[in-house]
Amino acid sequence: MKRLALAALALAATPAMAAPDGATVFNRCAACHTKTGAGVPGAYPPLNSDFRTLANSPNGRKYLVLAVIKGLNGPITVEGKPYRGMMPAQGLDDASTAAVLNHVGGQVAKAGSAFKPFAEADVAKVRKDGAALSSAQVAALHAGAGGK
Repeated sequence: MKRLALAALALAATPAMAAPDGATVFNRCAACHTKTGAGVPGAYPPLNSDFRTLANSPNGRKYLVLAVIKGLNGPITVEGKPYRGMMPAQGLDDASTAAVLNHVGGQVAKAGSAFKPFAEADVAKVRKDGAALSSAQVAALHAGAGGK
């Protein structure tokens, strides 16, 4: 009984996990999209104006979440230029997905005060609703979600 009480006390004293740092998570994105989000012409699309546009509509926000959690496979057009590569699913949990999208919105794409942060619960809902989608199906959503 004493051991059980000590174990419960130890669990209570354990600090809660810190929220994920979006900037740290973004390091994996920067390998392709670059630290500034400028991308690599012809290979990896920029994250700036396209992200700002997508982040301002419900379908665009869903697309951004799905792009991170499901990846992309197939053609998309960003800022008038075609991209035909593949982006792997990032394997992030809901909190890390929200954190990296918030970092991109605030620091990379500089969406400004109009930017509505992504919440972990919103990411969880999109993940559930889009569970059956493939990365090719997610890429096909880009233009219809407001991407340009």
